[in-house]
Amino acid sequence: MKIISIHRKQKVELLIPQLRKQNRLAQKELFDRSSRKMLSVCRSYISDLHFAEDCMLKGFLKVFKNIDSYKSQGSFEGWMRRIMVNECLDFIRMNKSMVYLDEIILKDESVDFEEDMSGVNAQDLLDQLPETYRAVFNLFVLEDYSHKEISALLSISEATSKTQLLRAKNKLRELVLQQKNKANEQ
Repeated sequence: MKIISIHRKQKVELLIPQLRKQNRLAQKELFDRSSRKMLSVCRSYISDLHFAEDCMLKGFLKVFKNIDSYKSQGSFEGWMRRIMVNECLDFIRMNKSMVYLDEIILKDESVDFEEDMSGVNAQDLLDQLPETYRAVFNLFVLEDYSHKEISALLSISEATSKTQLLRAKNKLRELVLQQKNKANEQ
């Protein structure tokens, strides 16, 4: 099997014809070029690195197995990212680690904080969020899902989605302030 060598700067979309033929070299090339970014996506949902890696690997297997379902509408990377997110959500659901505390909407939904984020590790902050908060936060902020879409994905009400997002933002603010206070004390 041959694969056309592509320069690093060229898009991974050029690999698609070979991926559709299940070319192992094309699969390796895609993995080598995309695994860091896709692991980062998985880590934003799963705090344990080993479980995040497992989700990423299962996601890549689904990408390779279902490559024919990619219809070249939207970016290929976006299509892969969606598979990774869904794999992480499946993992969270299977482990039944998501328990939503309530179904109420808190009145102040607009919690914005403009803290100086220099020296703050975003992944560390996300890792400290409870999985329920992290999943809703990631879907809303990073993936740009609506509360309606989140509620359907996670089988929760829109009110719970909004509450979890608010709590995630409050918790993140608290964690940023804690990190800043620790840095100032040193």
